Amino acid sequence: MEYVVATPDMINDIYDVLHTAIKTIYPKYYPNEVVDFFCEHHSKEHILDGMVSGTMGVLKYDDLIVGTGCRDGNHITGVYVLPAYQKRGCGSYIMNCLENEIFQKYETALLEASLPAACLYEHRGYKTIGHGVYQLEHDVKLVYEIMEKGAVARIYSPV
Repeated sequence: MEYVVATPDMINDIYDVLHTAIKTIYPKYYPNEVVDFFCEHHSKEHILDGMVSGTMGVLKYDDLIVGTGCRDGNHITGVYVLPAYQKRGCGSYIMNCLENEIFQKYETALLEASLPAACLYEHRGYKTIGHGVYQLEHDVKLVYEIMEKGAVARIYSPV
């Protein structure tokens, strides 16, 4: 596995990772309106914005892009892994890389956790500090956890 900075030539692969993960996992937890919201949010234009910031990366596994992660300062804004590569340590690898970057400059890492990811983050030492609700169309609400983790004495190794 290798985590590298995302470049514009990777946009189609990143788009596929995001949309495949969202369309496969999110319907188990959220109504269709929420799934549609996330797919619309993760447009190619939005992905390019993340690339321009220089804080979006991709996880390569056997030369395939199987995951992506992004941050804004100390805020982790997204971690997605193709369903076929989940439960292989890919998400943890991406999180280790993002946290290493964050904890070099900041005392805490923040994120908003979707329902399917909250347990993963709790196991990594994140604590819920609040709850968010985002109102969508048709009186549908997107509910999520606001989580925080303090810098640790040692930096995680990506492997």
